[in-house]
Amino acid sequence: MPSASVSKTLDGDEWQSYFQNFKHSAFRLEVHQVYTMPLEAETLRSFLAGDDKPDGFNSEWHQTIRGHAAAGRTIQRAKLVRLPLTDYSRYLFEWCIPGNVEAGEDYRIVDVTDKAPDLPEQDFWLFDESIVVHLNYRSDGTQINRELLQDPDIGQYLQWRDLAVTVGTPFAEWKRART
Repeated sequence: MPSASVSKTLDGDEWQSYFQNFKHSAFRLEVHQVYTMPLEAETLRSFLAGDDKPDGFNSEWHQTIRGHAAAGRTIQRAKLVRLPLTDYSRYLFEWCIPGNVEAGEDYRIVDVTDKAPDLPEQDFWLFDESIVVHLNYRSDGTQINRELLQDPDIGQYLQWRDLAVTVGTPFAEWKRART
């Protein structure tokens, strides 16, 4: 990873403000195969039990995506996956990502099973091609914190974003090819 100093950790409303206030673009690189998110624990259990997806699942985030899309702002993600998919990735692919894509998020899948592109092993958000926030996780997928970087090498993060988007396959296309 390029060097940059951490200016502060982000939580609560301050963290959420980045999703409300970006002007042009938000990009996330997701590198882990499992995320242990307390807010998802119940719905992940339901998915694994074979339950139907709840009505209105993730509707608040979908509303956020639609609002940004209507205003001409883009939200992109690139998720690195290794086959076979983890239970968590199967949950994302069945219950989470389709609604995000339908709402207007550009979600790409980067299959790193056999060959990994030169991408970092660090989750991050890149807002407006100028603000970088690292998302730090324990090995079990539990989030440790979110770090706003001060003076990051923006050129490097833009290269990683561009590479991930270029080698990534749009979610719907990737899913069609797998079924």
